[in-house]
Amino acid sequence: MASNKNNIKIHEHIKVVPPSSSTQTTTTTPLTFFDIIWLRFHPAERIYFYTLHDPHSHPSFFFQEIVPNLKSSLSLTLQHFLPLAGKIVWPSDSSKPFIQFDPSDDDIGVSLHIVESDADFNHVIGNSPHEASLSRSFIPHLESSDSFFASIISLQITFFPNCGFSIGITAHHGVFDGKSLSMFIKAWAYLCNKIIGLETPTLLPELEPLFNTDIIIGTNENNLIKILSKIFPSEKGNERSLKIFPYEPKLEDSLRATFKLTRADLDKIKQDVLSKWEIFNPNESKPQTLSSFTLTCAHSLVCIAKSIHEVEQEKEKFAFAFAIDCRARLETPLPNNYFGNCVLASFINTQPIDFINEDGVFVVAKCIYEKIKMINKKGIFEESIFDLFDKYRTLNNEGYETFGVAGSNKLGAYKNNFGYGRPEKVELVSIDKDLSIGFGDSGDGDGEVEIGLVLNKHVMNTFSTLFLEGLCVN
Repeated sequence: MASNKNNIKIHEHIKVVPPSSSTQTTTTTPLTFFDIIWLRFHPAERIYFYTLHDPHSHPSFFFQEIVPNLKSSLSLTLQHFLPLAGKIVWPSDSSKPFIQFDPSDDDIGVSLHIVESDADFNHVIGNSPHEASLSRSFIPHLESSDSFFASIISLQITFFPNCGFSIGITAHHGVFDGKSLSMFIKAWAYLCNKIIGLETPTLLPELEPLFNTDIIIGTNENNLIKILSKIFPSEKGNERSLKIFPYEPKLEDSLRATFKLTRADLDKIKQDVLSKWEIFNPNESKPQTLSSFTLTCAHSLVCIAKSIHEVEQEKEKFAFAFAIDCRARLETPLPNNYFGNCVLASFINTQPIDFINEDGVFVVAKCIYEKIKMINKKGIFEESIFDLFDKYRTLNNEGYETFGVAGSNKLGAYKNNFGYGRPEKVELVSIDKDLSIGFGDSGDGDGEVEIGLVLNKHVMNTFSTLFLEGLCVN
């Protein structure tokens, strides 16, 4: 758990369980098509960093006041999110895996580590490039096995004496997408604020999760073994395994950094894109506006591709796939409080070298815009999930670097206040396992967004220059 510049002291490791009044019977929650396709992908890993000021930053206050509040409110939160205190299981007599909460199981509950770090807190939360491995000290491991079970969520609270603390979360992708994980964190933060002075605070209606998977209709593929064998062809014959497929983080010679785009920056990118739209497509009406997602991805990914190409000249073929929230796009739209996965991925239609061409930002932005427009018109199932994974394997075999994106600027990550202020920094750690950008809102507000990156140190240096140069007014 420790890096060469960060010593970790473990204070406690416990299982937090819901209040006993809510754990009288065994409950099962089916997994849907949307859950199964992510069943063995690497977990989502996030860290929320919080600054503490005197007297809250002293060890005595932290361990005697803050930690007990976090534990108690977590237990109350699990009362509303009961399946999360259980496990994913796939019994031999079942055709499908499911979530099971069994009160007779001695190992129920959410794993919680309480640790202390001697790392420089200001260095850890800094936006400037720093060693990518450092963040891995502040997230916990998530257990999974070939034939028995998979844990659903694991948590780590790390104390930085006289400075602050962090909450690290490792969440199973077969249960959570970004929106569901965000709902859980919001509920925990809300109850942590309310628990002081109230023994049994109530949860806001919009934070009450809906675990009813029967309401999902419109998915045609129900052969789960077929789905898993298609996604993981190398695991043929072992499709029932619950072991998370090994995705090792790329940490050697890698740096992690955070970059921000202000509203003015986004407007600059938008005007550049729209002006070229008129030049390259004079007979086609340009869009009235472009989303922050489209503008951020186009600018960032082109800068990454050009940086990789500059460092490694032989790499000049790139592709981009992004996740689509399907909740409002199903035949019967899901309620906002539906809990579970409801995302699919899609590739944009670019040429291999579009990302490194002179007009790359315009081309990529146009392709993202058109792909979203097509999905909104034709529906989310216009493209087969099998075709998606076949395409990914083909591109990989042909030497493409495939970009991804994690997170959203609509989740309000910087609003999660556990009673001691809003986060100083929110970090998506798991982007170090592939070539993804961490995309989210900014703590500064006013429509700003931020991206997190983990890149080879030479690529990062070039990227930093290109990213800022592209925002300069000509």
